Amino acid sequence: MKYYQIPLGPLGTNCYVLSNEAKECILFDPGEEGTKLIQFIKEKKLKPLAVLLTHAHFDHIGALDVVREAFQIPAYVHEKENKWISDAMLNGSYFMMGNAISQKRAEHLISEEGTLKIGSFTFKVYETPGHSIGSVSYYEPEVGYLFSGDVLFQGSVGRTDLPTGSMDTLMKSINEKLLTLPKNTIVFPGHGGLTTIQDEIDFNPFLK
Repeated sequence: MKYYQIPLGPLGTNCYVLSNEAKECILFDPGEEGTKLIQFIKEKKLKPLAVLLTHAHFDHIGALDVVREAFQIPAYVHEKENKWISDAMLNGSYFMMGNAISQKRAEHLISEEGTLKIGSFTFKVYETPGHSIGSVSYYEPEVGYLFSGDVLFQGSVGRTDLPTGSMDTLMKSINEKLLTLPKNTIVFPGHGGLTTIQDEIDFNPFLK
């Protein structure tokens, strides 16, 4: 599989595009700059199958509608945050950006952990609340990729001072769900650079 990391918007939120040999792809967290993202996908001659949201804060959903409309694909989000997508108060855009970001709610809701199959793609879905109540992480076991959203970063962890955030809950999610994955798992965070589970165990000051 091939992946592309595309930072989008004023907060540099990482959108990831994961593609297979047939050039089908999955999009993760299209946060902003929808035209740029659509142009990139078309230039690469990729065929999107779905959008997976790690959570529904405004900087992860800003281009959701335009991308879904351009490629006629569905979105997935945890059921606890589906309302956030269309509510500027809940997704934080009203308070933090001064303008309302409201998108159509997701077509598919995640209600529990398990296996998610989309075309030839298979992900293990982990509920990893703490940054937000409906944060989820997607693990692709074949290649060892973990899309962690704003739960685990390179050398840091997600903020917990926003509504429904909890440091105790976040650390439990990280320790019980993510750090138990194979140590060579590559972590694709919502902001910043890529890392591995082993590097975070060894060097992340929040995990000591």
